[in-house]
Amino acid sequence: MEENDKKENGEYTGEIKGGMRPSMKLVVMGIINKKPNSMEVVLSSEPQEEDSEGDVGLQLKVSFMDKAVQRNARMAGKWGRPETTLSYFPFAPGESFKMEIVCEHQQFRILVDGQPLCGFSHRVLRLASLTALRVCGDLQLTKVA
Repeated sequence: MEENDKKENGEYTGEIKGGMRPSMKLVVMGIINKKPNSMEVVLSSEPQEEDSEGDVGLQLKVSFMDKAVQRNARMAGKWGRPETTLSYFPFAPGESFKMEIVCEHQQFRILVDGQPLCGFSHRVLRLASLTALRVCGDLQLTKVA
């Protein structure tokens, strides 16, 4: 976590210097709360105008009740079709985790505790425009790199 990154009310916002690019890896480590509802990890661009929202290259929404991890992207203010297929649900209340988001040429690859969880094909084509990482929800962050 950089010194100018913000962490307040359980929400972390950090800058991705130079934006995302293939072969880049982001790491989010934390401990899930004892009675979690949800958590979210978002890679986004800065809004170009004040009243607009930036593009979202990857939104990971974890629902503990549904044992689901939904992936989606938003371009020009419109959300795409969510993806929810998973081979397993890696998160447990009160347990620590290490999530890695690996940027490849065609997709983001998401691993949890070293095991592949899912992929998400790039919808935002200007990866370098993705300069912000936000993590929020029912967790205590221990490391973001």
